[in-house]
This record gives sequence, C-alpha cells and structure tokens, in this order.
Amino acid sequence: MLPLSVCIIAKNEEKNIGECLKRLSPYGFEIVLTDTGSTDRTLAVAEKYTDRIFHFDWCNDFSAARNFCLQQASHDLILSLDCDEWIEAIDPPALLRLMESHPDAVGRILIRSRFTKDDRTTYEQTRLSRLADRRQFFFTGAVHEQLSSRRFPALPNPVYDAPVTILHVGYDLSEDAMQEKCRRNIALLERELAAQGPDPYLYCQLGLSYRRLGENEKACESFDAGLSLDVDPSLDYVRTMVESYGYTLLDLKRNKEALGLSSLYETFAVRADFVFLMGLVYMNCGLFDRAIDEFQKSATMTEFSVEGVNSYLAFYNMGVILECTGQVEEAREAYKKCGSYAPAETRLQTLKHEI
Repeated sequence: MLPLSVCIIAKNEEKNIGECLKRLSPYGFEIVLTDTGSTDRTLAVAEKYTDRIFHFDWCNDFSAARNFCLQQASHDLILSLDCDEWIEAIDPPALLRLMESHPDAVGRILIRSRFTKDDRTTYEQTRLSRLADRRQFFFTGAVHEQLSSRRFPALPNPVYDAPVTILHVGYDLSEDAMQEKCRRNIALLERELAAQGPDPYLYCQLGLSYRRLGENEKACESFDAGLSLDVDPSLDYVRTMVESYGYTLLDLKRNKEALGLSSLYETFAVRADFVFLMGLVYMNCGLFDRAIDEFQKSATMTEFSVEGVNSYLAFYNMGVILECTGQVEEAREAYKKCGSYAPAETRLQTLKHEI
C-alpha cells in the first residue's frame, strides 16, 4: 500500500460514491471514509471498497468533519476529496515525491467542474489545495474549508501543483437540490462572517452562492465587500471573484460600472477569462472594435478557467459582432472556428445563402 491516505467525508452520496471509490481503488491508497449521517446506501456501497469507515456527528462544520477524518488515517500524507470528485488522472510516484519533498507546503490539484443545462455540458477548472502532511496542516472554516498551517496560521501557505486531475460532478443537480445547497452554504458563510469578521474568501464564496441562485444584487454586494479588502490578485479565488463581479454587473445591466474593470486589466489579464470578460463588457457598451480585439486575444491564451473563453466562445462573439455590423463573410469565418458549438452552427445555417 502506498503511504498516502485519501480522506473522504460523505452524507447520502449513494449516487456518486461508487464511481469515486472505483476510480481510486487501482492506485493502492488507503481510503478513509467519514460518514456524517447517511440514510441511503452510501455505507453499503463504500464497504465494497474500504473497511476504514467512521461516523461523525454532523455539527454544521465541514472542517470539523474533515479534521476528524484526517485523524483516522494511517498515514500522514493526505489527499482530501468529496464523493462527487472522481479521479481523471494521477501520477502516484511523482505525487509522493512532491509531497515528501514539500512537507511544509500544500499541493494543489486541478478540479474540472461539470455543468449540464439544457442538454449542454460545459466545464470550469481551478486548482484547489487538497494535499498536505497532517502534521503540518489542518482544515479551517465551516464551509468551503481551507488548509491552514499549524505553525504559521496567519501566513499564506507555500503551494505546489500536483499531478492530479479531478472531475467534479457536484453541480449536476436538480434546480431544487442546487437551491437547497446554496441556501445551506449561505447560512454557514454568514455565520462565519459574523463570528470572525470581514474576509475576502468568505465574501467571494457568498457572492458565488447568491449568483447561482440568481440573486445578483446580493451577489454584487458580496463581491463588492470582498474586493474592498486587501486581496492578493495572484490567488485563483480573487481572479474568480473579479470575473464573477464583472459578469454580475453585466447581468444587472450596469455596463458602465463593468467598464471600470478596465483599470484592473494589467493585473488580471493573465488568463483568458478576464480578457474574454472585457470583450463582453466592450461589446455591451457598443465598443465593437475593442471587443473584437479582446476576443482575438483571449483566443490565443492557454491559461483559462471556463471552457471556451479561449476558443469557441470567443470566436462566436466575434462572429455575432461581425454579423451585426454587416461583415457577413468575416462572420462566417469566425463561426466556422467554433467547431461543433451549436449556436455557431445555427448562425452558419442562417447565413448559408447570404453574401
């Protein structure tokens, strides 16, 4: 058995846990499952893959459950997952070498979140800190928990990128289930903010939860509050907060306010998402030449979070602008670059007999 424990917390996850554990089982890791009160077949499924199953009384604190799970592991090197997070790719020897050579740092894994709506599937990706030596790190925060150093809790964690890619299917929920999940998270986040005071990460997560509920005014207020604090623009969640703030302003038709994000361009135009967002902002403000410039730039960038912002979505928006400004032939060429993106195929069919 490899000297790494995969620690998972679960509650009523019979839909996902089988695939999660099935994908883990070939690698020889210890699998430690902490159940927080399942009433479905979660435990029956888990028992097919591991005998390291423990119970934890749920107390509205995800960190408490995760830290309990860490304590049950046989090894000090830990990978923390959820049942709706499934291994897509992993290099165990390289992973162990990295963890053993970076005991005072946390490892970030690539998480690809899948969204399905109206029979269309899209993906967003981000890197999250999920690998650590439990002697050096533990979890903090009641919701959207994070790893914190035992010795230097006030300092940012040193990080390294690990050779692990995860598919996250937790957003493939019914509308009612998503609403319930967001409302639960909002209550926990607001409790955290009341207890510990303003925190940009908590405001970011609060804004994202409100945004998923379609409550854009509250989302905007949360993002405003987070961005008014001292933040590190190199952190993924800060980039996500800025970009989500911009989309929220556009959804609220506050286009001129969104235009103000151009003052942050030099800082945040390091991945295609922000550049693509600025293309949308210029497009909504009628600045079509500048919008096309941004879409063209985003299509050349390799770093991104939301699938399509550096490819078919950028080309599609270029096509829309070109078509609306009478440049039909150029619009066709832009749409052709979108591949099998359905809206682009529809426009090509419409333009088929036009000059």
